[in-house]
Amino acid sequence: MLNNLETIFDNMVGMMKKLKKKSYEANMKQFLEKNQHYFDEVTAYLDAAKDKEEAANEVATIFADTVENAFGKGEKKKIPSRTQADVNFFMIYYVFPAILKTGHEHCRLVADSICAEWKKRFKDSEIGYTDYDSLYKAFREKIFGIF
Repeated sequence: MLNNLETIFDNMVGMMKKLKKKSYEANMKQFLEKNQHYFDEVTAYLDAAKDKEEAANEVATIFADTVENAFGKGEKKKIPSRTQADVNFFMIYYVFPAILKTGHEHCRLVADSICAEWKKRFKDSEIGYTDYDSLYKAFREKIFGIF
């Protein structure tokens, strides 16, 4: 399940650079065009699962494993602090809104499971989530008027 998920992070640096209202909208559209099949796969997996919570936890583990394997260094797969911060922001700006955009009845369960796994797995990474519309509205020209 979720084979090659690491590709969702392919343009992470570019998508986070000079993030403004217009670029966020364009980036999200591009992100969904390229990666929607992963989020469809997650919803199909949850639909087929008898235990929704267990299925959401499995998805969360896959996301965390993917990040460790893609960005971790050395035997222990330690992720440099700056890279971890970038990944965390990417998750908040793109991955969680994409999950919530599915409108699936268990999308918040998946997002909650990923947040819980993140907190356990990654140092100083207690992240939260919100939907695309809320993030988009938070931009003026730049996010929250800063940057």
